Amino acid sequence: MTILAQETQPAGTASHSTEIRRHELAAFLRSRRERIAPEQVGLPRGRRRRTPGLRREEVAQLSAVGVTWYTWLEQARDIQVSVQVLDALARALMLDGGERAHLFQLAGAVDPTPAHSCPSVTPAVRAVLEQLEPLPASVQNSRYDIVAYNRTFSLLLCDLDEVPPEDRNCLILSYTNDDWRSSLVHLEEAQRLMAARFRVAMAGHLGEPGWKMLLKRLREQSPDFRAYWDRHEIAVHRTRLKEFRNRYVGRITVEHTDLWLNPELGARMVTYVPADEESRRRLERLHAIALEREAGAGDRDAA
Repeated sequence: MTILAQETQPAGTASHSTEIRRHELAAFLRSRRERIAPEQVGLPRGRRRRTPGLRREEVAQLSAVGVTWYTWLEQARDIQVSVQVLDALARALMLDGGERAHLFQLAGAVDPTPAHSCPSVTPAVRAVLEQLEPLPASVQNSRYDIVAYNRTFSLLLCDLDEVPPEDRNCLILSYTNDDWRSSLVHLEEAQRLMAARFRVAMAGHLGEPGWKMLLKRLREQSPDFRAYWDRHEIAVHRTRLKEFRNRYVGRITVEHTDLWLNPELGARMVTYVPADEESRRRLERLHAIALEREAGAGDRDAA
């Protein structure tokens, strides 16, 4: 009886707002579940399917969430939903970027995946990225998410356009992507410094889900990262020479400089200036290759 009294007693405007969000979340989940055909996720339709789209138990199976738990979500029950569950549901329901953001907002949670956008990446900043070509340049935040880049950068260490947006993070790529790793001439030094700089940056975000999940992913997927992280080393950003082994044009030596766009968010434009004439010529060739690939993709789309 005590529990029922707690559930039915008015709790003010904040409680009412939370209840509205729960019902919106329930309706949103139902609408997205009902629009997915079983065949889209490799499930048989069967003869006795009466519901449009997927059944609740099928969504629960695809996202590895308990059927009862998922049912409670669609019933707008007052339960706490972890960011891991929301992430799994977003993938199972094939949500796009906008839908995923809406899901997390309705649940009152912070999306833990690498950022796909950054308020500092204005049209003017994108224009600067393009004008810097053939020099490679990108915009990154303090978590090393790559939120914007120009065409030369897209082919510098790997074919970045082919990398899923959620994996476009320099830490993840440096420790888990074979193409990116093979392009770093001094791989071990780069990995050690990145782990040390990440520790400094994370000191201001220790309780944030996105940072914690990135750290958890790196520790689980990379023994090298675990070893460097457990050293508790720290380092700050500084200008220095870097050497890359590019698959298209060969070895390139550049000077790395960070241009800070928003120090509070850690947003910076990462630029690479050639350290010698041969590196300059090779970056020009790399930029030409990127333009050719872009033109070829445009011709295929037009056809």
